[in-house]
Amino acid sequence: MIFLEISRAAFMIAFFLYCAAFIFYIVAVTGKTWRNRDPKRHEHKWGRISFAASSLGLVSHLVYCGTRWAYSGHVPVSNMYEFMTFLSMMIMIAFTVVFLIYRKILLGVFALPLAIIIMAYAAVFPQEVQPLIPSLRSIWLYIHVTLAATGESFFAVGFIAGLMYLLRVIDFRGTDKSARRQKRWIEFTFFSIMIVVGFLVSVFAFRAAGYEAVFIQNETKIDSQVQGDSTIGKEVYQLPPIVAPYHSEPAQIKPFLGMAQPLFEAPSWMNGANAGRKLNTIIWAILTGAVLYVLIRALLRKPLAQALAPAVRAIDPDDLDEISYRAIAIGFPIFTLGALVFAMIWAQQAWGRFWGWDPKEVWALITWLFYSAYLHLRLSRGFQGRRASWLAVLGFLVVMFTLVGVNLVIAGLHSYAGTD
Repeated sequence: MIFLEISRAAFMIAFFLYCAAFIFYIVAVTGKTWRNRDPKRHEHKWGRISFAASSLGLVSHLVYCGTRWAYSGHVPVSNMYEFMTFLSMMIMIAFTVVFLIYRKILLGVFALPLAIIIMAYAAVFPQEVQPLIPSLRSIWLYIHVTLAATGESFFAVGFIAGLMYLLRVIDFRGTDKSARRQKRWIEFTFFSIMIVVGFLVSVFAFRAAGYEAVFIQNETKIDSQVQGDSTIGKEVYQLPPIVAPYHSEPAQIKPFLGMAQPLFEAPSWMNGANAGRKLNTIIWAILTGAVLYVLIRALLRKPLAQALAPAVRAIDPDDLDEISYRAIAIGFPIFTLGALVFAMIWAQQAWGRFWGWDPKEVWALITWLFYSAYLHLRLSRGFQGRRASWLAVLGFLVVMFTLVGVNLVIAGLHSYAGTD
């Protein structure tokens, strides 16, 4: 039991150290604009402090992984909490490797928030240690999942560098059609990130308030002898119900902002287990994310991307392009082995077939094909700079849908447990 307590404490310590390191990285970068006698010395000093804080956070993160592994007897990647926590740890490892090579302090300003958001997202899910089901009791679990997460972590670094490149080269003062289109798309990328943050804010806020709504789901049975409703289960919401489950009746609803009943019911094609709750969560994430985006934009008095662009002006865009390419080039073979080759070997042992068109398998293949196309276009077609950076950003959005959307929205053999 002591190992489990240590792992929980180490998780929280790592999270707060990452938050502190993020603040230190901002201080290091913005120090150039302060009235310092020696801005370079200021940046160097705070850069070392920032990297030390993030490295200590990574050490604590490794302690979490080791102690939870010791307690459970298996690599902590068997549910959404463990996997997303492991992914954030691997992103920090990939960031540390790239930082030691290129020494670009500004990478920390973008890498740390990504790791923090993923850790916060992991904390949404149940954190209990559960025994592995029979199909997961295999050495291939360790190999498949850990290598897949490692490859995805380098894709994340490629996404960060690609996003920074776009902020560096897009002309935010331009008025031509191409400039306006690129400004809209990069702003949409930041809006998508705000939706994830909005999801976290809404879930943790209502969870802290103890909110709960309960619906009883019914199934209509019609035959020669029986005609009526038969209760088949209940669905519990932790967010105020904007949408009710299909064919259900409210058993308990706490009014919120005068809303005592759902606004509408989920459509008939969304009659699966927890489908209504998932749709309700998506709606709340979009609403909360939109409110946060509008508030931040009003505070900055300009689009988010335009506000961040001045911070990357001092970086050579060619360096960012190289970092993005090399990170993806490192992650691709690792992802290929982990997510495809070893995954198929494990599938043969667990289910008696190499490939079954499970949603997670399909999206892993889509991710692999996308990055295969990226590398092909980069090496044979000369896709560099802006075009390659857009592909790096889009590719990681595909990765995140594979991790989040497939696990939580689309049912399949690979689906992890949902939120409480």
